[in-house]
Amino acid sequence: MDKNTFAPTPPRGWNSYDYYDTAVTEADVRKNAEFMAKHLKSAGYEYVVVDIQWYATDAGTRRDEYQYIPFGGRVMDEYGRFWPDPARFPSSTEGRGFGPLAEYIHSLGLKFGIHIMRGLPRDAAHRHLPVYGTDITCDEIADPLSVCDWDPDMYGLRDRPESQAYYDSVVSLYAAWGVDFLKVDDICNTHAFADRPYMGRHEVEMIARAIDKAGRPMVLSLSPGPALLDKAWHYCRYANMWRITDDFWDSWPALKHMFDFCERWQYVGGPGCWPDCDMLPLGTVGRGFGQERLTNFTRDEQAAMMALWCLFRSPLMLGAELTKLDPETLALITNPALLALQSPTAVPRQVSRDEKSAVWQSTDGDALTLALFNLSDTPLPLSPTPFLPPCDPPATPLQDLLTGEPCTNAAPIPAHGVRVYRVR
Repeated sequence: MDKNTFAPTPPRGWNSYDYYDTAVTEADVRKNAEFMAKHLKSAGYEYVVVDIQWYATDAGTRRDEYQYIPFGGRVMDEYGRFWPDPARFPSSTEGRGFGPLAEYIHSLGLKFGIHIMRGLPRDAAHRHLPVYGTDITCDEIADPLSVCDWDPDMYGLRDRPESQAYYDSVVSLYAAWGVDFLKVDDICNTHAFADRPYMGRHEVEMIARAIDKAGRPMVLSLSPGPALLDKAWHYCRYANMWRITDDFWDSWPALKHMFDFCERWQYVGGPGCWPDCDMLPLGTVGRGFGQERLTNFTRDEQAAMMALWCLFRSPLMLGAELTKLDPETLALITNPALLALQSPTAVPRQVSRDEKSAVWQSTDGDALTLALFNLSDTPLPLSPTPFLPPCDPPATPLQDLLTGEPCTNAAPIPAHGVRVYRVR
């Protein structure tokens, strides 16, 4: 299989993490999928992704400064493979796993995804559980020196041929369930090991091979970042998307900093290979931390974020509770003019940036799109004229793709806002 055909354009969808943290249930997933099918599928949103610890039996039982409960209850089979917690995912009982939920998602015309951690459960190694279909045991391939610093339940796998058998067994199980999207965590850049920042590189290759052997197209997403620019060739060869930043949340300093990441990665990307700016914290977020709240982003900041993600051609994964989206946010994330900027033939580039502003352009055939970002805390007059090429005959009057309003150099861009113009 050619993995680049799995994601010819940047994937779009919904991920449970921003709103539900570790405590998402099957009912939560189904209602968000139903909303997506009704309101977002026509705009290209298709992936429904269950994020971290779907196998944890104690998820959501403690709300303090820790997101995870280390070494808590886990549902695991005799081969060291996690299965969904039946209390939260009742359709998974009787050995069905995520099969029934995936089947329901597919019946809506959508695709199903899950989150996993790199490696194998430490408990599977300590108990010397066998690796499915082999004579080896999990302790023989586990690397006890490779442990995630924020979720210590897993051991990374040693760089040896026998480790491939474990990943083959896991991914073949997911393929049988009907998984279409695999988000692998603690693998893009492992923070705990400064001297080995991409120590999971061999595991990326093993997972990619396992997907190929399973024979089911699965988008491979690597997390968290910041990804290593000098390893861009490796991400492109084996993965479909990879995080260029650590977890992104709804604060203006974080959004402003994203321009740094996008500038570094602007020359990387194309069909099947998409640098990822992380999920979009829009709408209602934050329930997983004990408090449901609306995003901290202003309307202008939300527009700037969406414009940057689309121009840069980042995957668009929504982190909100979809059933609580307001009409303005729904209109923003389905804006056809913005979404069209994610064309696989587009060539996006940053052409100017200082402390007060940034200018991005994207060319696609005979179309030029120009985005003027106000990075300052006060309204700022920015004219597109210095960044427009000479046209003969003259270009048609410019209109803001976000508002439909005509361009006027007299109208300042609001603080943290953006104007996006299309020129032919």
